[in-house]
Amino acid sequence: MKEETMDAEKRLADWLADSEESTQADGDPLLTELDTLYAGSPPEAAVERALAKLRAKLGEENPVLYYGELATSPVGPISVALSEAGLVAVEFGKAGPDFLEHLQRSHRAQAVRSPERAGPVLRQLGEYFAGQRDSFNVPVDLSRSTDFQQQVLRAAARVPRGGLATYAEIARHIGKPRASRAVGQALARNPVPIVIPCHRVVAADGSLTGYSGRGGIRTKAQLLVLEGVSTYTAALN
Repeated sequence: MKEETMDAEKRLADWLADSEESTQADGDPLLTELDTLYAGSPPEAAVERALAKLRAKLGEENPVLYYGELATSPVGPISVALSEAGLVAVEFGKAGPDFLEHLQRSHRAQAVRSPERAGPVLRQLGEYFAGQRDSFNVPVDLSRSTDFQQQVLRAAARVPRGGLATYAEIARHIGKPRASRAVGQALARNPVPIVIPCHRVVAADGSLTGYSGRGGIRTKAQLLVLEGVSTYTAALN
């Protein structure tokens, strides 16, 4: 029995090319490929892809958002939050615990106060309200929005300060001329108002049909008047 075991081990070693006298691996494509895999390390690009997937998975399970607050503005306090990719939230009237609860509920994220990360967008918001900035130069992370919503929001972002567009015009711009109502719904879910100026989109007759920010239509009118669109001054009375 012992001799049979030794013979079996020798045959296995010979097949694996582990014995000194073995030459069976020569010319065997399978064994040659195995030797190459065992002898070498994975390509660097493959390692980087694997690490990127791991980081993404860990980020999905425990994302971190960095937040900050603008204590005063013409429309009240404003809180912002940023992911590693960019701005994910601009909220009117929510500050401190209320904003943190909102982030936890909507993003299921760990929130970390970071004046350094939030500083650029807060500074630009201050400049906007002071009439010193027409557009924003901060990365925006729309990864939680659908493809359609992203198309609508990017189109709205092109409407300049002091200008207006209609829901129908946005729908035509994205190649879906019959989607005016859906455009309105997408704008109502704008996660970063003001930075993406959904307040500049109005009904075909020029009426202010709604605004998701705190204060609703009055806030929408207030922002437009601030930008020089005096047509809506009466809506503030």
